Amino acid sequence: MVKFLLKIAADLQNLTNLQPQGGCDDPSFSYLFKYSVIFEFFNLFAYLEFQLKCENCGEVSPRETCVSLGDTVPLPRGKGTTNLIQKCKLCLRDGTVTVIPGRGKPLTQEESEAENYAPLMLFECRGYEPIDYVFGGGWKVES
Repeated sequence: MVKFLLKIAADLQNLTNLQPQGGCDDPSFSYLFKYSVIFEFFNLFAYLEFQLKCENCGEVSPRETCVSLGDTVPLPRGKGTTNLIQKCKLCLRDGTVTVIPGRGKPLTQEESEAENYAPLMLFECRGYEPIDYVFGGGWKVES
């Protein structure tokens, strides 16, 4: 299993607390990613700064993939649930992405001025690796 921490940065001038509309653990907020398939797993944290390819087939999904904390599906083998199960269209292997709440916090004006990143959400990925986050709507900020 690999865990990826999505971190955000922005130039907040006279604004603070940039976060999803319902907060960092909002179950209805959708994260849009592009994924590449990965078949070796390492128990480590990584950040979304690199575009990596599938170590087996190199396939990258042609369109964005949506994952949300509020959407759960049962795991195909074993017990438990995950937030996304997707099959690679090239090599036909399944992969999962599980959203892990409780790790995110809003981006404050102080962090923005210091050019720091704020952690937004943690994802546990098995068989998939996020390579690009698509920044869309559904955000709030305080002035």
